[in-house]
Amino acid sequence: GKAAFGEEVGVLLCDVGDAGSLATMARQTRLVLSCVGPYRFLGEPVVQACVENGASCIDISGEPQFLEGMYLKYNEKAAEKGVYVVGSCGFDSIPADMGVLYTRDKLKGTLTAVESFLSVKSGPEGVCVHDGTWKSAVYGLADEDNLKKLRKRIGYAPVPVVGAKLKKRGFLFYNQEFKEYCIPFMGSDGSVVKRTQRYLHTELQETPVQYGGYVNVGGLGSVIKLMFAGMLFLLLVKFNFGRKLLTKYPEFFSAGRFTKKGPTQKQMDGTSFTMTFFGEGYSEGQDPQTGKPNVKICTEVKGPEPGYIATPIAMVQAAVSLLEDAASLPKRGGVYSPGAAFSKTKLIDRLNNRGVEFSVISKPEV
Repeated sequence: GKAAFGEEVGVLLCDVGDAGSLATMARQTRLVLSCVGPYRFLGEPVVQACVENGASCIDISGEPQFLEGMYLKYNEKAAEKGVYVVGSCGFDSIPADMGVLYTRDKLKGTLTAVESFLSVKSGPEGVCVHDGTWKSAVYGLADEDNLKKLRKRIGYAPVPVVGAKLKKRGFLFYNQEFKEYCIPFMGSDGSVVKRTQRYLHTELQETPVQYGGYVNVGGLGSVIKLMFAGMLFLLLVKFNFGRKLLTKYPEFFSAGRFTKKGPTQKQMDGTSFTMTFFGEGYSEGQDPQTGKPNVKICTEVKGPEPGYIATPIAMVQAAVSLLEDAASLPKRGGVYSPGAAFSKTKLIDRLNNRGVEFSVISKPEV
């Protein structure tokens, strides 16, 4: 098709198995958008080619091990080259990461803790996701030990707890606000938000926000179904043959939620998400180191179907922010989480204009 500026856009063929083809691509651009999941198997050659050839890189990975592994291996080199590598710029984990920053910026005072609750609404056709995402989940859960080892090697500075400590909730709990059962969100949101908060605290001396991410799963019937599926999944994922079964028959093991074809247009049109944030903190002039939190705020991020509509919107707007809001990016290049890279840019405004909407639901009540 025609580009906005009236010039032809060519097609460059490259292959993650062919480093030369990736280098040629990276040398011809300022920014590469990488969609090559599962990233743990296919992602690194793209990052490496970009960093070595002076191009920035954005991806939509929701795999903490890949994201943090790239930080360990390429952060210094990217800084030297003055390029930005920003992972997790899709539904994982822009709504959560930028949502926490939005909530912080809307609270008059100091936000110290926030919990988010994700609801995905579907139409009569149901929800469906491509099996690439399923594969990422299978291998991610199988490999949690290596993630722990990786974090040890990185040697993260601990993030101090400011304000009242956020209580961890159980694996399953009933939420009064929504009249639904909830479970912890298994995606990359928690790890991404933590990296952003660590960066903002250590580099910019901002008060770190504690975060917990959850997903609403519905009534008791849904819970029972989910428990069975979950137990089967956790049982199989620990064994090589189990992982083979899971990745070979995604439809069967996910009750039709993950397919090799991905969703139909009708399914996508009928699906949307809402992520609701409940924040607490200390009003202006209150010392967050002492006493109980005395202000609350509720915000939300709403958007279209997460995997195929919201994700490309988030990724493209992150890319536009990286190119057009360059003066507001971190001073040095490096490997960043979205919130760390974009906290000072116009990313939230850009998303708002494209249908991924951030809003305050209830103003801070003291």
